[in-house]
Amino acid sequence: MRDAEGIAASFRALVGADGVVTDPAAMAPYLTDWRGMFTGRAACVLRPRNTDEVSAILRHCDGAGIAVVPQGGNTGLAGGATPDAGGLQVVLSLSRMAAIRDIDPTGLSVEVEAGAILQTVREAVAGAGRLLPVSIAAEGSATIGGIVSTNAGGVNVLRYGMTRDLVLGLEVVLADGTVVNGLRRLRKDNAGQDWKQLFIGTEGSLGIVTAAVLRLVPRPTRRMVALISVPELPAALTLFDHALSTIGEALSAFELISAPSLDLVARHFSLTPPVAGGEWYLLIEAASTLPGLHAAAEALMEHAFTEGWASDGVIAASEAQADGLWALREHVTEAEAREGRSIKHDVSVPLRAMPRFLSRFAAELARIAPEARPNIFGHLGDGNLHVNVLLPPDCAAEPVMRAVHDLVAGEGGSISAEHGLGQYRLGEWERLRPAPERALVTRVKRALDPRGVLNPGKAVPVPDGKDAQK
Repeated sequence: MRDAEGIAASFRALVGADGVVTDPAAMAPYLTDWRGMFTGRAACVLRPRNTDEVSAILRHCDGAGIAVVPQGGNTGLAGGATPDAGGLQVVLSLSRMAAIRDIDPTGLSVEVEAGAILQTVREAVAGAGRLLPVSIAAEGSATIGGIVSTNAGGVNVLRYGMTRDLVLGLEVVLADGTVVNGLRRLRKDNAGQDWKQLFIGTEGSLGIVTAAVLRLVPRPTRRMVALISVPELPAALTLFDHALSTIGEALSAFELISAPSLDLVARHFSLTPPVAGGEWYLLIEAASTLPGLHAAAEALMEHAFTEGWASDGVIAASEAQADGLWALREHVTEAEAREGRSIKHDVSVPLRAMPRFLSRFAAELARIAPEARPNIFGHLGDGNLHVNVLLPPDCAAEPVMRAVHDLVAGEGGSISAEHGLGQYRLGEWERLRPAPERALVTRVKRALDPRGVLNPGKAVPVPDGKDAQK
C-alpha cells in the first residue's frame, strides 16, 4: 500500500530535495483554495526547475498512478487547484519556472515560463511600450500557466478577448511525460490542427502548460474612465449599443454594478460613488493611441443624458480619479466577503436576454430564499455577470445554485463564464450539458490522460470512472 512518505521519497531523485516540500507548515498554503471553501491533503508539493523535471514528474506519476494537482497562484474560485482529502495526491507548482524569456515589441509577442506572475509580465512589456491586456483582480499572484490553463477573463475581454485569444504558442507536457513544444510566434498558422486550444481553459486536466508565447498590443497613451448611473438595465444596454457605434474600437471595459453592490462597498470600505444614485451603475473605460478620445466620451455622455438613458455621471479628470472610480468596482468582491456568507454564480447569457434573465432570477430568488440578497456586478459588455447571493445562516445554498443555473441554461448561457468548473461546478456541468457533449469531452480526456492522473475530479469527468491513486 503506497503511503505519503513513500510517494514524496520517490520524487527526490527526480527534482532534488529542494524541489519536494513535505513540511506541513510550508505545504499549508497549497492545500486550501483562495476562498477557503476547499481544503485537502497532499503527499508533497513538487517545485520543478525546468520542463525536463516536469516531464520526469509526469512520467513517474503516469507509471505509478499518482494523481497530480497543478497549481498556479492559487487564486481560482472553483477549487480547481486543491487536492482531495486522501493525502496521496501531489501538488505541482511551477513557481520556480518564472523567466520572461523574450519580449518582441515589433512582433507584438512575449515568451514566458508558466510560473511567472502576471503583473510582473505586464510591467515588463509595459517597459517596452506594449500591453499584455489580461487584467484580473489577482494579477499580483496569478501565474501565466494559471491564466492559460483557466482561460482567464477579466475587465478587458470586451476589447481584447479571453486569454485564449492572446495565446500564440504553448509548450505542454502530456500525462505520460511527452514534451510538445509549440512555442511559435505566428499570427497565421493553418498547418493542421490548432492543438494548443486543448490545453487552454481545461485546468491542467489534459496536460501541463510549462511556457507560452502571448500576443501583445500597442500600449494606449490616452485613457478615459467614466462612472454613470442608469435607471434600468434596458437603458444600460441601449447606452452600450450607442457606445459601440461611437467609440467602439476604443472601448475596453463596460462594467455593470448594482446599487446594492456599491452600498456594500460604502459600508465596508467607506467608498462612495461621486454621482447621484440609480438602480445600476456603469463603469466605462476606453483607451487609444489617438487624440479625440475625451471629446468623443463627452459627446457620448451628453447624448445619454439627452435621451434619458443616464441619470448622472462623471468622467475622471486625472489618473488618480480614474483609479478611484475603478476602486469602487474592485472592492465589491471583498465587501461581499465581509458582509457574510454568500454563493457565487459566474454566468454569461446573450446580452438581449439579460433583462429577462435578471427579472426571472429576482422572482425565483424571492420564491426559494426570500431573506437572501442579490449582489450583482460584472462585465456587461461581454455578457458576463457575477450573480452572487448573500445567504442567511439557515439558507441552503444548493437550491439557489441550481435555480440560477437552470435559468442560465434556459437562456442558452454558460454556468461558468470565466472562473472555470474546477470541482465546484463540475457536477452542475454534468447535470446540464447534453450527453453528446459530455461524451466528447470524456473521449478527449481518455485519449490524452487514460490513467486519469491529471487533476482528477476537476474540469472534466474522469473517463470510465477510473481515477489515479488517492
